[in-house]
This record gives sequence, structure tokens and C-alpha cells, in this order.
Amino acid sequence: MASVKLTDVKKVYDNHVTTVHDFNLEIKDKEFIVFVGPSGCGKSTTLRMIAGLEDITEGTIEIDGVVVNDLQPKDRDIAMVFQNYALYPHMTVYDNIAFSLRLQKMPEDEIYEKVTNAAEILGITEYLTRKPRALSGGQRQRVAIGRAMVRNSKVFLMDEPLSNLDAKLRNQMRAEIILLRQKLNTTFIYVTHDQTEAMTLGDRIVIMRDGIIEQVGTPMEVFEKPHNIFVAEFIGAPKMNMIKTNLVKEGGCYYVTPFGARIEVDGEKGEELIQKGVKPGPVTLGVRPEHMVLAPEGGQDAIPCKIEVNEMMGSELHLHLVTEDETRLIVRVPTIELSAQQREHLGFGTQLYITFKGKVMHFFDSESGKNLIYG
Repeated sequence: MASVKLTDVKKVYDNHVTTVHDFNLEIKDKEFIVFVGPSGCGKSTTLRMIAGLEDITEGTIEIDGVVVNDLQPKDRDIAMVFQNYALYPHMTVYDNIAFSLRLQKMPEDEIYEKVTNAAEILGITEYLTRKPRALSGGQRQRVAIGRAMVRNSKVFLMDEPLSNLDAKLRNQMRAEIILLRQKLNTTFIYVTHDQTEAMTLGDRIVIMRDGIIEQVGTPMEVFEKPHNIFVAEFIGAPKMNMIKTNLVKEGGCYYVTPFGARIEVDGEKGEELIQKGVKPGPVTLGVRPEHMVLAPEGGQDAIPCKIEVNEMMGSELHLHLVTEDETRLIVRVPTIELSAQQREHLGFGTQLYITFKGKVMHFFDSESGKNLIYG
């Protein structure tokens, strides 16, 4: 088992394009850490530098306290699972899993024990005599994971391993990776562009954009205390609503005034604004779709909207709304809270009113995008 430390790591290609900027991160022994971000943000490049598949332009990478910059991948004691499985098509499942062990000249009886044990954990024992072409995508991914498992490496690297699977299989494999982590009890570094995978798998999440770390934290930390607008919109589905408004302070209390409404920033959020000494003025207000609720007409906190799209998701409705000034918002409404008649009347063009409480608000600087409380 091992810790991993990246210090001032930078990657610049021959065309002078920098894909990773001054990357600094300490990954603890047996931690499951997830690199997440949009395509092209540098997360896979960073993983490949840890694996030794990409050269480092500047900085150092340490595994278990040893600088590995100049070590070949085979000497770094890591195991890697790729997005495209990378199985040998002419070999059986058994031989694919056993391949690296045979390269190490391990005795066949030990290979048999390791391969069959991994196959049992992954539920692929019955497929050991088959070739990869006779397997489904999920089964092939289990074989790729099994091939990495048997090496007993210090660090387990996974590069978007579920991206080629359909939604149902992704959910199933996600649960299996959680169980696998509990059984292997080793250090995992996992790359994905899917924030659901990041939230469900990671002890900590590293959110990246344009080769830069935007925030590192536990799933709840990045969800509840995003450092900036990018993180706030990236984590959570549907993404957080962003509203241009004013923050007003009267009699020691803060209020926001979106679309002519007046809503008090009460409770903990109000206290945090006071502690931070946030000045009144223009702000970008963030509110998650699940924190917006339908409101009766006429209240000072009611925001008038019209429905553009109504998405029935089963347990909830996703209402895509437009305000009087053409701002677009999304509201998640649990269907259990609505009568059948109400659901029938929430169609295109329907006028309704929404509101939200002060405790669910996030406040961002309109120019820098920085969170005024947590940034």
C-alpha cells in the first residue's frame, strides 16, 4: 500500500501547449481519490504521468516516498485499468488475467490461485475459458480489472473505466468498484468526466479545469461549499441555477432581490455573510434545482415564471422555467407532492411562482466567479 504525492507537476507538449499547470496533491495511503472535470481538462494526462505513460515536463511524483519521475511504468508498482479494456483478443479470459504474472515467471500453481480468486471476487469464474469477443462490455471490464487486481500493486489507476458501458451497466459496475475497493483496501486514483461517479466513489474529489485544480474536497464539501461558479455548476445534476441579483443589507440582515422578489438570507448563511463582512451589491446568486419550491402568488418572496419544458423523471418533475427577463431556471419537484390534476396542468406556458430559503443560497462574485463565503 502507498501514498502518492505530486509536487508542482507540469506537462507541456512539443507544440508548447500546457495541459497540466503546477499540479500539487497528496493522496493518502488506501485513499480513493477521483479526478473529475470536462473533456480536455488534463485529468487523464495527470493519471498517465503517475503511471509513467507520459513524461513529466516539470515537478516530481512520489509513490510511497520514492520519486518515480525516471522509473519505467513496470517499475512503479502500479496497476492500470484503461477505458477500452485493452484485452488480448486471441487469449482466453484466464490467460489475459494471468499474462503479467507469467511475465514475472510466477509458478503456475500460484498463478492459478490468484486468477481464480480474482475471478471469484469479480463474478467471472464461468467465463475463464472464453475469448474476449464472447463477452459483454461489462464482462470485459471485469476481466481488465481482474488483470490489474492480481498484480497486488501499491496503487490502482483507473482511466474512465465505465465510459463505454450503458447507463444500467455503469450503475452496476459502480457498485462493484465500491465493493472491490473494500476487498482490496489499496490506494485508488480514478479518472472520470461523470460527476455522479465522482460523488459516489471518491473519498475526495479533485475537480479540474484547463489543467488546473479548481477544488479538492470530500463529495459533501464540494457539493455544499463550492469555491467558485465552475465547481458549483459542475457538481450536481441538473446544474445549479445562477441568478444575477443584488445583495442588500438592512438592520443587520441580508436580503436578495431576484426578479423583484425580496428574500431574507437567514440562519447559518446570514451569519456567515456577517462573519465574512460581505459588502452589499451586485452578486451572482446560486440555488440548486432541488432547493427551489413552488410558491403561492402574491408573496414578497414569490418569483413569477412560465414553464418552457416539463420533464417527467418518474419520482420527480424537472421544470424548465423562464422568468420575465428571460433568465432560465430548472426546478426539481417531487411528484409525490403533486396531485394528478396539478401534474396535468404543469405544461408549456403555464404561469407559476417559485421561491427558496436563505439557507440554501450560494453567493458568487459576478466578475471572478469566486464564492464570497467559501472561496
